[in-house]
Amino acid sequence: MSLNLPNLLTWSRVIAIPVLVAVFFLPIPVFAQNLIATVLFVGAAITDWLDGWLARRMGITSAFGAFLDPVADKLIVCVALVMLVDLDRLVGVDVVVAAIIIGRELTISALREWMAQMGARKSVAVHSIGKFKTTAQLVSIPLLLYDGSFFGLFHTRTPGIVLIWIAAVLTVWSMLYYLRRAWPVLRNGAARSV
Repeated sequence: MSLNLPNLLTWSRVIAIPVLVAVFFLPIPVFAQNLIATVLFVGAAITDWLDGWLARRMGITSAFGAFLDPVADKLIVCVALVMLVDLDRLVGVDVVVAAIIIGRELTISALREWMAQMGARKSVAVHSIGKFKTTAQLVSIPLLLYDGSFFGLFHTRTPGIVLIWIAAVLTVWSMLYYLRRAWPVLRNGAARSV
């Protein structure tokens, strides 16, 4: 593992995960907890884009970085969703949406690993549906973490709930897309192993 700027940015997302959880146990006002958690999550989202851009720009992509980057992304999203369920911020959708999104992340991660072992990783490469899903998640989660009035214009929970539902629908859609793309390889691989 090489310690370079892109990998350090990825590690910062991993380190942000326990801090994001701990914030809600600090003896500080709820508004401060929400604000700190929101800033941490938004910072993590920015480093997600920045570390990949820097790695390509600096020509220092690595197998370790390619492994750690999606793991850090999925972990912080999953932990934030669990915290939102615990905080009762996903009113009307809570466990269902969290289970859909977390279940999809685990399923597609396992699928990509298996496809890589079968030499067919490109068949489950990131698609625009997955990018839209990620965008919806990365916008909805901070809105729900903040859970307050945005400069007196609107309360962030309402658009957060709408966007998390959109993310859940895109999550299922993208999972079905990736499974359909992988099915021929999976079917042939299963037939060879029998």
